[in-house]
Amino acid sequence: MNGKMMEKMDTYETIDLNDYTQIGEGGNGKTYVTSADSDEILKMNNARLSTWEVVKHEYDVSKAVASLGIPVPAMYRIVQVGDAYGTISQRIKGKKSLSRICHDEPERTEEMARLLCHKGKELFAKPCDTEFFPSRKAQALLAVERATFVSRRNREKMRAFIETIPENTHCVHGDFQTGNLIQAGADYYWIDLDRFGYGDPMFDIGHLFLICHIYAPMKRVQDIFHMTQEQFHRFWDAFAKEYTGQDDQAAFDAQAGRFAALDVILRNVFQKSNFIEKIFFGFYVHKLMKQYYS
Repeated sequence: MNGKMMEKMDTYETIDLNDYTQIGEGGNGKTYVTSADSDEILKMNNARLSTWEVVKHEYDVSKAVASLGIPVPAMYRIVQVGDAYGTISQRIKGKKSLSRICHDEPERTEEMARLLCHKGKELFAKPCDTEFFPSRKAQALLAVERATFVSRRNREKMRAFIETIPENTHCVHGDFQTGNLIQAGADYYWIDLDRFGYGDPMFDIGHLFLICHIYAPMKRVQDIFHMTQEQFHRFWDAFAKEYTGQDDQAAFDAQAGRFAALDVILRNVFQKSNFIEKIFFGFYVHKLMKQYYS
């Protein structure tokens, strides 16, 4: 992020989790409320993501995204739970993620794909605050340098590809997928904004492709998104057709696959990956490079 973050306060409101009930869980943390009719929601990240620096970054980014006129739940304050930090934000009552809708009503999978496409295009058309948010292209170049789990030859290929990506100062989400667009009645909100930035929309689309095709066979991924492998494939096919306006999406898939490889190494930067995760990332980068960079 280019913007300056606020200084750390001496004290924060202290939260006792015994006063809260867990209502949700994702790949990076859990959510809680004090009562069924509460207007606020507590988000606690997993241990390594619950530091003040990480949580304050999420807080600042959410505020900055809202200032762009993008629909997001209102962010209220940072709180402390033991030695960890979390955020209190607006609770969107009656909300469902697109993932949950696909699970509950699988016949609407293609409809949800088209919806994500249209909402994504609205996001990608929004000019970003380039003084505050980071360039995804610049981050990708940095990620290549740090991707020591990738062969030098493949890193050179990736770097050469990144250099061809046009400059773009419009918004990208950073974690563009079915779980991060929620619906409540006629309203839609973007959530999990800590990787927000600006750049070519294919950075976001490559992430969606990675989930729908490369990670889709994994049981843990299916559990997190409440979707089957077959649904992931249907979702991607409908999304690609809607995005391109074409029945033949081979060229679009190939481009998404190239960006998916970049997405893997970007995860390494975003997540401060451990040794096991780097082995995992290295395996999938090799697989994507072999298929889409040959």
